[in-house]
Amino acid sequence: MPPTLILIRHAQGLHNETKEYSIPDPDITELGRKQCVDLRNGLMEDPIAQKAEVIITSPMRRTIQTALASVDWLIERGVKIKADAGWQENSAKPCDTGSPVAKLAAEFPVVDFSTLDPVWPDKTSPEASHYHYTRTHILLRAQASLKKLYERPEKVIIVVGHSAFMRLAVTGCWFFNADYRIFEFGDRTSPWDSYRLEQHASTKEKGGGLGISFKEEVVIGSKLPEELPEELPEELPVAE
Repeated sequence: MPPTLILIRHAQGLHNETKEYSIPDPDITELGRKQCVDLRNGLMEDPIAQKAEVIITSPMRRTIQTALASVDWLIERGVKIKADAGWQENSAKPCDTGSPVAKLAAEFPVVDFSTLDPVWPDKTSPEASHYHYTRTHILLRAQASLKKLYERPEKVIIVVGHSAFMRLAVTGCWFFNADYRIFEFGDRTSPWDSYRLEQHASTKEKGGGLGISFKEEVVIGSKLPEELPEELPEELPVAE
């Protein structure tokens, strides 16, 4: 039986606060740390989160920091936290481009980077086409990421990721900073079926686990560029 997924958006990053998308791999802010307290409390009270058996995080600083501040109680129980480049944000702007793995591993030794894609943090070269900022590549990356989770042995998996990727490529749902949603995999009748998620009523009806996100949904794949833009737009869907 495929796992239940708890998808979490990172707490407020410095780029969210300042609207400066040229900041490389930004940290979470002081407000972001306070948001993690609310997220932590919400997850600790959630009976499904209590059963989580592994934590998957985007290798970006803000997602790792959010994970360490909100699910530390699971890590203390022995739940492993693993970095997966598939869950990084969409664009190739500095704020959405990661730091070298050696630097991350030294700063966050509790995180397992051993299976991280060796092209990380490259998002623009031909070798890194899996992470290119186009509709086709982003949707393919989402399907590949869901397939990996679908095939994992754990019954409940926490994923810490990013708003635009999770909304526009994975779920169609809005995620405000440090909010979460719970999903099950939809039925697949053949090996060629797409991987799709169905949200639990508990987080759908109130707008996220903490009730702070929009209830409206968007069409998966919408607002993504068909081709690599020569220059990325000033406003990106990462700063809601």
